[in-house]
Amino acid sequence: MAGKPGRAGAVRKQGKNKAVGSGGQGRQALEGKGPTPKATQRDWHPAGKRKIHMDKLAATRKLRGPGSPASADGAVRKPQVRRPKQVDEAEIVTGRNSVLEALRAEIPATALYISNRIEMDDRVKEVLNIATKRGLPIMEVMRPELDRLAGHDSVHQGLALKVPPYEYAHPTELLDEVIASGQNPLFVALDGITDPRNLGAIIRSTAAFGGHGIIVPQRRSVGLTASAWKTSAGAAARCPVAMASNLTAAIKAFKERGVFVIGLDGDGDVDLPGLELAERPLLIVVGSEGKGLSRLVTETCDAIVSIPISASTESLNAGIAASVTLYEVSRLRSAAV
Repeated sequence: MAGKPGRAGAVRKQGKNKAVGSGGQGRQALEGKGPTPKATQRDWHPAGKRKIHMDKLAATRKLRGPGSPASADGAVRKPQVRRPKQVDEAEIVTGRNSVLEALRAEIPATALYISNRIEMDDRVKEVLNIATKRGLPIMEVMRPELDRLAGHDSVHQGLALKVPPYEYAHPTELLDEVIASGQNPLFVALDGITDPRNLGAIIRSTAAFGGHGIIVPQRRSVGLTASAWKTSAGAAARCPVAMASNLTAAIKAFKERGVFVIGLDGDGDVDLPGLELAERPLLIVVGSEGKGLSRLVTETCDAIVSIPISASTESLNAGIAASVTLYEVSRLRSAAV
């Protein structure tokens, strides 16, 4: 039966050069194919494909020389240069008085925004007249858009003017111009004022009482922002603001040119009423809202002046203190003429 032809499995096939027997029939199959190759050595594996791609890219770069970025297909790519993002540093001046004064001063504005339902008055009519004569783009916008342009802290009254960043004057150059014109210098320096509304109020008072300019330090101080423009009621267009890289050095430079420097402080040795120094060239230094005058600035001042106030009031706002002092100086100068 085992050798009957035609029966499946009855005839054992003889392997070539293989011994017939029951042992060792699948020995070679059981030996295996060796250790599994790494992923990078298998062409069909994603890691292997990435390695092939990188090898081609490296070979292409080597042929083209160093510093010539190329893709895997051999095409040379221009290096991508990241350009700094363009930032619009323009200021938005809001409010009818501020916009009108800025246009009267011929500040190089770039656009005028007007609410679509604005209530017309003489100021609005003059603003439109000046803008039209100067060929300034006039854009009528909805009130929500004007609110967005003006910001949350600004009351635009239906008008907004886009102006370039403020160009600060140099303190000593500004002083030299006043001296050359034959006027008696009167300046205000701010030591650490950070509230733009205080800056705007001081600019307004300086312009009202015959002052010639404001000096702000470059660091730890507010600049002429849109809020300061608004609070100044347009006086920033008439009263120049200078920026000092070092306030103490600027004060010393003023003293070298014959300007007497007084600092405002509640514990000053000199009372403001009847100030005998009023007729001299003056630089009034106003301290910050919380800390007052800094130590270096206090030591640099020629005198520390105090404003008499009620004992129930702790101190005066920086803007109010500057206004009171400017008024008294202006009054005494007028009486001496």
